[in-house]
Amino acid sequence: MSDLFDKTYVIGPERAAMLNCGTLAFVGDAVYTMYIRGLVVHDRDVLSGKLHHMTAEYVKAEGQSAAVEKILDIMSPTEMDIYKRARNYTTHSVAKHADILDYKRATGFEAVLGYLYLAGDIDRLNFILSKCVERL
Repeated sequence: MSDLFDKTYVIGPERAAMLNCGTLAFVGDAVYTMYIRGLVVHDRDVLSGKLHHMTAEYVKAEGQSAAVEKILDIMSPTEMDIYKRARNYTTHSVAKHADILDYKRATGFEAVLGYLYLAGDIDRLNFILSKCVERL
């Protein structure tokens, strides 16, 4: 699969690293969802309900928590710092069906993806994403 993301919204690594963890996670959630949706529809033509079912396991907090396990040992020091900062970020809400630990790990994961996207490190982003999921 070709790279899904380009450098349209790049703000640079310094500025991206200074953003609030919630903001990075907000962007990272969109990045990951788009990536997973792209994988699911590749070579498929099925009804949207089935597509939703196919993506849900990956994009929910539990799925993202599992994905981060696959990349912890290959994160750069900057990525690890952002992951830990976001994972430990104080939040006032948790997804309805999410364990708090999975939710916090998912937030850290999303923040790393958001950082990479906004920093403009698209090659690294695509590499990280490819390590997180097997071909759907």
